[in-house]
Amino acid sequence: MKIFALNCGSSSFKYQLFSWGEKKVIATGLVERIGSDESVLHHELSDGEKIKITQPMHSHKEAIELVLKMLSEGEHAVISSFSEISAVGHRIVHGGERFARSVMISDEVIDEVRELSSLAPLHNPANLIGIGAAMKALPDTPQIGIFDTAFHQTMPAKAFMYGLPFEWYEEYSIRRYGFHGSSHLYVSKRAAVLLGKDVSECNIISMHIGNGVSCCAIKGGESYDTSMGMTPLEGAIMGTRCGDIDPAIPMMMQRKLHLSPEQMDEILNKKSGLLGITGKFTDRRDIVSATKDGDDRCRLALEMETYNLKKYLGAYAAALGRVDAIVFTAGVGENAGEIRGMVLDNLECLGIKIDTEKNLKVKSSDGETEISLPDSAIKVFMIPTNEEIVFVEDVVGILEGTYSDHMTFRYSFLK
Repeated sequence: MKIFALNCGSSSFKYQLFSWGEKKVIATGLVERIGSDESVLHHELSDGEKIKITQPMHSHKEAIELVLKMLSEGEHAVISSFSEISAVGHRIVHGGERFARSVMISDEVIDEVRELSSLAPLHNPANLIGIGAAMKALPDTPQIGIFDTAFHQTMPAKAFMYGLPFEWYEEYSIRRYGFHGSSHLYVSKRAAVLLGKDVSECNIISMHIGNGVSCCAIKGGESYDTSMGMTPLEGAIMGTRCGDIDPAIPMMMQRKLHLSPEQMDEILNKKSGLLGITGKFTDRRDIVSATKDGDDRCRLALEMETYNLKKYLGAYAAALGRVDAIVFTAGVGENAGEIRGMVLDNLECLGIKIDTEKNLKVKSSDGETEISLPDSAIKVFMIPTNEEIVFVEDVVGILEGTYSDHMTFRYSFLK
């Protein structure tokens, strides 16, 4: 059984072809700049061979067809025909309360995901584009949706409700949903393995730090609280998103600057966060470098981001009562030792002791790594995330009829 995992953005997508029988990735890749004449396909085989193709790809369908051709034809082929692909697993960011588990995609599901696009306007439309393109390229292949929000459906009402009129929740489903669910699920289960415990016995704080950022308090293997809210805009400061702010600010600035709701939404989602503070950067590597060169606004951005993350870490430690491990993951969490160090600095009060030199050196290429000292009361790990393997596990479970939900299905990556 071979599963094609697809994670679509508006102008790019990541993919992975996984052989379930061999329990290994056969090929993986990234397509960037879809819709331009400078589209690029980065393709990597299981033996480490890398292929780069630069050619115009004017649509997701065209890009997916090129990837499938790469997989099935020529000297780099890893399958003999498309019929070897048993199913496609799609990342879908927002499932609302309707989708608390992964599902087979139907016209009804597509309609409901489209209705939820207002809650994730940067993501759900792109996910739907990928679904449509894959259905056209592989019309006879089952398509399965895996929702970022599903993992967080275990949150108690005290964590997911807002201090707003209760009728808004009843009539409009206004509540915290949370995101990056597949990532938090994966790293929490891997952390349990590293701790030598069953995940049901572990309390873990997961910090997914990339361009988007979310923190998650995981109690007994289930999401207990998380920083992103009804949309991915709430929570920690991010690359271009503001995160937590006084809700009166947008209303005040709309009046002062005569902005429409759409313009304000654009500013909060795409022109704020680290970009808004530095005026030029979202990439933490650029921000760290500029800070070392004396850029005060970049220094401020780093201090704001890490202070914000430190507060979430402390809050979730209080919410959980006992913490077994803290996990850093995603592009920044896996590779930016300076940022990890600033978040963890001066947390000896929680019993956290960091191997400072080791922390600064550790990158995602090093694989799962403990960066705390042996006598640290709370273990700290860098764990490279693997959302695609969660997609694969869910897809196989649905195809074989053994899947119930994220909490009860037995994930083979624990073995």
